[in-house]
Amino acid sequence: MKREAPLRVGVLLSGTGRTLDHLVAEMRAGRLPIEIAGVISSRGDVRGLARAKEEKLENVVLRRREFDSPESYGAAIAARLRAWKVELVVMAGFLHLWKVPSDFAGRVMNIHPSLLPKFGGAGMHGHHVHEAVVASGTKESGCTVHFADDEYDRGPIILQRKVPVLPGDTADALAARVFAEECLAYPEAIRLFAAGRLALDGRRVVVKP
Repeated sequence: MKREAPLRVGVLLSGTGRTLDHLVAEMRAGRLPIEIAGVISSRGDVRGLARAKEEKLENVVLRRREFDSPESYGAAIAARLRAWKVELVVMAGFLHLWKVPSDFAGRVMNIHPSLLPKFGGAGMHGHHVHEAVVASGTKESGCTVHFADDEYDRGPIILQRKVPVLPGDTADALAARVFAEECLAYPEAIRLFAAGRLALDGRRVVVKP
């Protein structure tokens, strides 16, 4: 069923904003039926925030250290997203655990650069993941889009895309191959959500026809 209006998306980031770049490009090209309602950065000195400003997107910096507790930090994030009337929250390299409030359950997506549940959890992000994959000797990696919940990288899986780990691979080479798949996987998952085709059955994601 075609939406009458673009899906209102909020983006959470902590770093370079490469995922934000790609989502903006897909949106501008008409391949992603979204509008970015706002960007929350956990740091004020990162490229991702600068890119949000360049694109004239609503943006705010919410630093974890400026809040007394994880709960007050999470409440500030949720309040800002509610004010923007966000329908879907997209984590784009956000490095803090956000305990998803009940009204956002099933409405917060994250992408992780491995085939979860392998190589996930606290501290496993970005280059750390690819280094661990190469060091493990496994023959396959990829990326996972999942709904975020109250634990790192444990939420219900929406979709995965796989890449081979090649002989002699470096973490950088593997990272480039995985990121190319992320650029396909995240828009696909967002399009499914926008079309109303994703449903939660307990901890399992059902993709409706």
